[in-house]
Amino acid sequence: MKKVCDFIAQWMGVLVLLVGAVALFLPESFIWIETKTINPMLGVIMFGMGLTLSPKDFKIVLSRPKDILIGCLAQFTIMPLLAWLLTLAFSLPKELALGVILVGCCPGGTASNVITYLAKGDLALSVGMTACSTLLAPIVTPLLVWLMAGTMVNVDTLGMLLSIVYVVIAPIIVGLLCQHFLPKLTKAVTPYLPAFSSLAIAVTVGIVVSHNADRLMLGGMIVILVVMLHNLLGLSLGFTIGRLLRLEKPKCVALSIEVGMQNSGLASSLANMHFAAYPLATVPGAIFSVWHNISGALAARSFQRTTDNGLPRMKSAPWC
Repeated sequence: MKKVCDFIAQWMGVLVLLVGAVALFLPESFIWIETKTINPMLGVIMFGMGLTLSPKDFKIVLSRPKDILIGCLAQFTIMPLLAWLLTLAFSLPKELALGVILVGCCPGGTASNVITYLAKGDLALSVGMTACSTLLAPIVTPLLVWLMAGTMVNVDTLGMLLSIVYVVIAPIIVGLLCQHFLPKLTKAVTPYLPAFSSLAIAVTVGIVVSHNADRLMLGGMIVILVVMLHNLLGLSLGFTIGRLLRLEKPKCVALSIEVGMQNSGLASSLANMHFAAYPLATVPGAIFSVWHNISGALAARSFQRTTDNGLPRMKSAPWC
């Protein structure tokens, strides 16, 4: 069972790609699952994240404040600004522009730590950045969406704040409490969490893509190009900023991956909850969910050849 789970976690990118392709060309395979299940799915993933976090993951914020500050500033400036500029450059329709902006304003992706580990980057920094950006998201994400998209649509910042607390923060807190009060159970299930989270991410992608298959087939190429550019520019600028600040290569790798990989599942969830009048707003998040796992895997392979191989190995990745 453990080998099967390790295999699923290792090939997460391929799994997500296959599920996305099936959902696009055979939408009936996933369309029977209602979109309202996306929120519980994301909550389960966040719960798994809480089970694997430990006090030392939060201590890094105090022990390495400069690195965390650089990472969070890069996370919440580069991706939102790139999203806004790309929507202008490609003159995207309001619905698609909103979706791209939502992706850009979300915190770091839940798969970034696995990719950083595979890329031999600074894993502790990656985990600390993900935890910090996720905890900041209830305040920062609604404000950024309001600033970037407030002139296009009505943005309920308080509603978005409460949604992020409900879907993201609360499950993490429950996971942390379970880890504290049920340590034996937590230790028993932790090795299987990467595979479980990978499957949950894949199913979430399948749901979003299947419910938007017609729209993707009709006008998907331009938004696919924008999403790919958004991700690739984020990866590149994250690494470049690290180099300009003369950070060590493992830190640059972690910064690159954290900036480039977004919690696109949260973006689709927010679009579904707060912008139901603009159904295409869920599409960029769905595409990003597929693409950033592919680009992340390719980036990890590329970084492996250039980073220090002397970094300590981890028995299992913290979460997917």
